[in-house]
Amino acid sequence: MQTLDSTILNTALPSMARSLGESPLRMQSVVVSYMLTVALLIPASGFLADRFGTRRVFATAIVLFTVGSVTCAAARTLNELVLARVLQGVGGSLLLPVGRLTILKAVPRSELLSVLAFVTIPGLIGPLVGPTLGGILVETLSWHWIFLINVPMGVLGTALALKYMPEIREERTPFDWLGFILVGVGMVGISVSLEAFAEGSMPKGGTTITLVLGLASFAAYVLHQTRVPYPLFHPGLWRIHSFSVGLAGNLFARLGSGAMPYLSPLFLQVGLGKPPTVAGMFMAFAVLGAMGSKIIVEKLVARLGYRRFLLTNTALLGITMMGFAWLPEDVSAVRLAAHLFIFGIFNSLQFSSMNTLTLSELDGETASSGNSLLSMIMQLSMSFGVASGAAILSAFARGDAARASVQEVSVLHAFQNTYICVGLLALLSSLVFWQLSEKDGAPASAEGPPSEL
Repeated sequence: MQTLDSTILNTALPSMARSLGESPLRMQSVVVSYMLTVALLIPASGFLADRFGTRRVFATAIVLFTVGSVTCAAARTLNELVLARVLQGVGGSLLLPVGRLTILKAVPRSELLSVLAFVTIPGLIGPLVGPTLGGILVETLSWHWIFLINVPMGVLGTALALKYMPEIREERTPFDWLGFILVGVGMVGISVSLEAFAEGSMPKGGTTITLVLGLASFAAYVLHQTRVPYPLFHPGLWRIHSFSVGLAGNLFARLGSGAMPYLSPLFLQVGLGKPPTVAGMFMAFAVLGAMGSKIIVEKLVARLGYRRFLLTNTALLGITMMGFAWLPEDVSAVRLAAHLFIFGIFNSLQFSSMNTLTLSELDGETASSGNSLLSMIMQLSMSFGVASGAAILSAFARGDAARASVQEVSVLHAFQNTYICVGLLALLSSLVFWQLSEKDGAPASAEGPPSEL
């Protein structure tokens, strides 16, 4: 339900924009609001599960996600839709972490790998069918159905969770509420300032103050976590070199590639003029490439080592992203599908290897906190990626509009320049992976967080 929702939405954004009387290039807030809410609440998921029980929290998360979906379908303005997506994000922030935590506590360690591999299979269905299904629903019914489709799954999921989900509670150390607030203010401040820059919805002074507030809150947390006995994230994490590099790499690499799920459906529909169903079918090729890469990632990392593999793949990923800028308006179906397929391979290889590197040297004391921090950074960086991509696209579109009186410029030109910029952002993240040594990282495993393709 969650992975389907995240992929089905992007294909429907242009149709939603027309229905709500908005520009398709200003719909990033619908995506960012959800991702930011998920990132914001992930650190509290383990505390809530241990305090109130895994079954109760998981079932509540499904209900919140389902109610949020109905509220999204009922939205009549962009602001109402954004608020509904926040409600959806509250439920979404608990679904994956609490589900994974329940498995970790209920399944014997000897069976953990096979069980995790098994439960990720349904999650792969969403990214595969979501883009095409989104196009079909938009063309045959309306965009509202991309949210209403969650209702029967939510009802069934709640009933099954209440019947079969184990109720596990544990005593925990005190929760670092001040650290949680500081990190939350930091995330919201930076994200809001990026979005305000993209839309021009806030005076420059207000945008600057919001950005400084976000950065100052993060700096305050860094100082705060050295002064409390039980900080939000285990302080020993920062002494693990592979974790620090992997976390920084996740953050900066996704500033570029995190924008792609938002940009590409818009590019296909607004830039190339494809109908929603056709655009969704083309997006499926990127998912197929991502799924196919799972077969080779472990062998490649084991052979090359994390440093050489990530430096090489990051460069190839950035070049592939920039390659979208050279696709003409009349690009053939074969060339477009092949480019999306190749992008899907490099993108998935990047995420799988980064995630495995980040978690590879964590021990029993730091594993839970490190996994929570990685999940938060993944969502946060994707949110920043969408906001950054939208800001770049909006800036180029405004510049082209200002020159339209002298020279007619199509919106495709703005997309092409944006792809070059986000590709360069991905390339620059290779400077982070340059800090790795040849010995960093344990023997590779292709198993990353279940939500990753």
